[in-house]
Parts: sequence; C-alpha cells; structure tokens
Amino acid sequence: MTRFITTFAYVGLLRPAPGTWGSAAAVALAIAIDYALGFWVLVAATAGVTALGFWACGRELADRPGEDPGEIVIDEVAGQWLALLFPAAAFWNMGMHDWAWRAYPGWVAAFLFFRLFDIWKPWVIGRADRRGDAAGVMLDDLWAGLFAGVATVIAAGVSHGLLM
Repeated sequence: MTRFITTFAYVGLLRPAPGTWGSAAAVALAIAIDYALGFWVLVAATAGVTALGFWACGRELADRPGEDPGEIVIDEVAGQWLALLFPAAAFWNMGMHDWAWRAYPGWVAAFLFFRLFDIWKPWVIGRADRRGDAAGVMLDDLWAGLFAGVATVIAAGVSHGLLM
C-alpha cells in the first residue's frame, strides 16, 4: 500500500523524470478537484496528501535511511498542490468560482516555478533535501511549493502592474 501511495498510483515509475510526471499528474488532478468540488476541498486534499505522504514515506524509507528514491513522487504532489493553492485562492477570493480557463496562466506559472525550485533547491529547500530522512523527502517539496506559490503571486502582480 505504501508503494502505491509514495509512487502516486505508480506515476513515479514513469521515465524519464518521474518528479516532473508526478507534478504534471498533480496539476491535472488538482484542476479536477478544484473545478468539480471547490477550493476548500482542494485545501483539504492538500493537507490530506501531505499527512499521508509523511506517513507513507516514513514507512517506505524505514529500511533505507539517507535515500530519496526518484520513484517517490507523493512529495511532488503535496508540494505542487501547495503551489497551486495560491492561484486557486486568488480566483476563489475574487468570487470567480468558474475560473478554470481564466486561471490557466496561474496554474502553468505555479507548475513551472515549482519545478524550478524543486530542481534548483535554493536555501531552506536544499537544507531540507539534505536531511536524509522521510521528513526531508517531504519538506523539500513543501518548501518548493511555498516558494513557487509566492513567486506565482509576485509574477501575477508584476504582469498586471500591481507591484510596479
């Protein structure tokens, strides 16, 4: 069961770049959740997948300390969903509940910023990645998601002339 969870229904077994495949699958599922069930369900799903990811990574890596296997992508899902909450919250806050196609640039920006920070691993993201335990596996992507969400908001503000 933990293998199914940590590989996000075996998406993590896709090659090349399982993390990117995990992030892409996460975006598609987040859009479906948000569009069909609403913003607050996406928030709850993000919290749930994060908690499940900590648990499953702990179980999966218990016998392999210091590893961060590429096929584990539940951390990508949690981090990507965290990043996607930022553009989703902006549209929800504006009362645009049928936002799906108007939010497309925000979703793309959140995806690209997340991949950038997840690969680059600046500052606290890299520190979390070097922990060498299950918490580090999850935390580096959660930090990357937070950074990506903030970068998405800043980019949206700049592109709309709000932060000039």
